[in-house]
Amino acid sequence: MSILESITGPDDVKKLPEEALEPLCGELRDFLIQSVSKTGGHLASNLGVVELTVALHRVYNTASDRVVFDVGHQCYTHKILTGRKDRFSTLRQYGGLSGFPKPYESEHDAFIAGHASNSVSVALGMAKARTLRHEDYDVVCVIGDGAMTGGLAYEGLTAAAASGESMVIILNDNNMSIDPNVGGMASLLQRMRVRPGYFSFKRWYREIFSHVPPVYRFNHDFKEWIKSRVLPDNMLSAIGLEYMGPVDGHDLKQLESVLGWAKEMRRPVLVHVLTQKGRGCRYAQEHPERYHGVGPFDPETGEIKASGRCFSDVFGESLCELGEKDPKIAAITAAMASGTGIDRFAESFPNRFFDVGIAEGHASAFAAGLAKQGILPVFGVYSSFLQRGYDMLIHDVSLQHLHAVFGLDRAGIVGSDGETHHGIFDIAYLRSVPGMQILCPASFSEMHDYLERALFHMDGPVALRYPRGGEGEYRASSEGDEQILRQGADLTMICYGTMVNEALSAARQLEQKGISAEVVKINRLGPEDYSVTLSSLEKTGALLASEEVCASGCVGEQILSQAAVHGITLRGARLLNLGCGIVAHGSRDLLMRDQGIDAAAMTEAGMALAGKAE
Repeated sequence: MSILESITGPDDVKKLPEEALEPLCGELRDFLIQSVSKTGGHLASNLGVVELTVALHRVYNTASDRVVFDVGHQCYTHKILTGRKDRFSTLRQYGGLSGFPKPYESEHDAFIAGHASNSVSVALGMAKARTLRHEDYDVVCVIGDGAMTGGLAYEGLTAAAASGESMVIILNDNNMSIDPNVGGMASLLQRMRVRPGYFSFKRWYREIFSHVPPVYRFNHDFKEWIKSRVLPDNMLSAIGLEYMGPVDGHDLKQLESVLGWAKEMRRPVLVHVLTQKGRGCRYAQEHPERYHGVGPFDPETGEIKASGRCFSDVFGESLCELGEKDPKIAAITAAMASGTGIDRFAESFPNRFFDVGIAEGHASAFAAGLAKQGILPVFGVYSSFLQRGYDMLIHDVSLQHLHAVFGLDRAGIVGSDGETHHGIFDIAYLRSVPGMQILCPASFSEMHDYLERALFHMDGPVALRYPRGGEGEYRASSEGDEQILRQGADLTMICYGTMVNEALSAARQLEQKGISAEVVKINRLGPEDYSVTLSSLEKTGALLASEEVCASGCVGEQILSQAAVHGITLRGARLLNLGCGIVAHGSRDLLMRDQGIDAAAMTEAGMALAGKAE
């Protein structure tokens, strides 16, 4: 039996002799590579934290202690060691294990994760709750250097330092988020280096001389005076955190020793751990960005199964083409250049490309500053991540009606990353931004044409909302704000974006059942009167809307409201959407079916509206 096969929970990890730990880490890496090659997932980041995760489980009791993972995509080893190894073939599959920490899965998952930079704040809240309730457990958070480019991390760090609460902050420094890290913090971390033997000596020194307080205090003060003049400036120590590091993140003995020491200090401690993304896998080490989030691949060669052309590709290609025509166009990314297709623009126009790190709020305000001074900024960002810049959209962009373009990638259901990554709330929050206009391309042709329209034929804030993946049967490019794609008399079906494919399919199925559905495609959401849609409703008297968004603030609600305002009486309406917006992980097709918004659900709803329900 292998060492890994003997591990059924964290207690088994604690019982292992020291000589078994390195072989265990090797088996964990082999298991990760073989498993993720079949399911897809986050490979490079998980390979980098194997030793760190094993050390955490040797020092802490995750069933009662609270270990909070920032972002959470690096939790695979943690899940394997907490009794979920046998279910790993279901990772990121419908009804299977999530690729992120989920408290509903296990008592060992302290907090849900999926977005960056919040772990210190969450951990501090847990530590303060422990104090208020007079309870006894340890609190740890694991935050990556990529997440340290987000401002929320510093709000948490300064509050943690001031609190005096007993907590350990582990900075997992691999010099990467998805793309290489940028900014002053990345430069600071590169300078923060001390000799490997420093901690062993420091602990020995403390144990010997702490029994002689006057000598210890004098030597400590003298040492701090010398250190302040010899070692580089350390912002983390300056704000009041006990800084320990850097520590070799692949030296289990050192990791376990330092974490144990940090735990004993009973105050806010930051442990700086150096790890290598993709550790132990040649192709993941050489191309960590390619194997950050990856689909199924050949575990021997690393060859990734082709996924075909996608909307992100077309967005990047179109932005490059338009950037060639107009030197005022600039591109912004929040550490997601490759994920959003903007890496093409970065290669072609490096002086007009800006990677701000995981800082969507800053990116939105930065775009406002560029726009105010005559630049045409395009911020490519995942839909769910732009939520973090909502205040800036209103305060910095909208109030001055600045012309900034936001490319919302991964809009709608994104699949296996689950509830923290679905772009389900964007219509609700974008429609509340004064003057925001939302273009919804449904094909690659429209992706190109609508980006050109957003840049050169519109003003004020504009968002392009497009999905993960490729186009469907609809390949045309429609003009105007609304267009009737299919004439009908019995009911009006509204759609936007790639939901047009479901609507057209449903309309054909309804036709076979003797029901005539008029399909209205909405191209622009925002300050308009939906005149084409309202005219259609006057003719058919029934509305069917199917949307890949949450119910609150959906377009169907707005159209029903406008119909009432215009005195249009309807005999019925069906609004198919994603309800509260909390949708699990799984393939898009399965989730569409499960949530009742696919062509089959639209067909059933259309029959009910026509009084012909089966």
